[in-house]
Amino acid sequence: MKPSIRQAKIQDATAIAHVHVESWKTTYAGIVPDVFLASLNKEERMRSWQEQILADNISIFLAEDEAGIFGFAAGGKIREKLDDYDAELYAIYLLHERQKQGAGRTLCLTLASALQTGGLTSMIVWVLEQNPSVSFYEHLGAVQIARKIINIGGADLQELVLGWPSLDRLIAAGVQR
Repeated sequence: MKPSIRQAKIQDATAIAHVHVESWKTTYAGIVPDVFLASLNKEERMRSWQEQILADNISIFLAEDEAGIFGFAAGGKIREKLDDYDAELYAIYLLHERQKQGAGRTLCLTLASALQTGGLTSMIVWVLEQNPSVSFYEHLGAVQIARKIINIGGADLQELVLGWPSLDRLIAAGVQR
């Protein structure tokens, strides 16, 4: 069955927190210190996602099927000014076993369309350089525009900023694939 994409509701916070924590543990194993990954707390994430779902400055979309929610994407206005970019993909995560099946692309394009409807025209995403998803963003047409060192759990890691200068082009290219 093909997954459905919909906006998040407050009652989805627990499932979003589950996807968030579990995908961090699989995506960042061997990149982020194990101690940090082990400290991730679904209860804390659930409270954070409840707050974000209730906020009016963020768009959150879910991917689900008959088994439940297995992915999400969140974004809104850019949080830290960078060139002429005005929107940001804050987070996109899917459970490991559901990656590389098209749901991530659909989530990204759905979010981009919502941001565009809200008057935004371009988008960035911050991503750890060692994250295997860098190629996912590049496949959707993102280009590297900056980098910086961040510290997660005591480890200094290289973070990239990838960007889509035009949401129009991102959406058009994504639909054609």
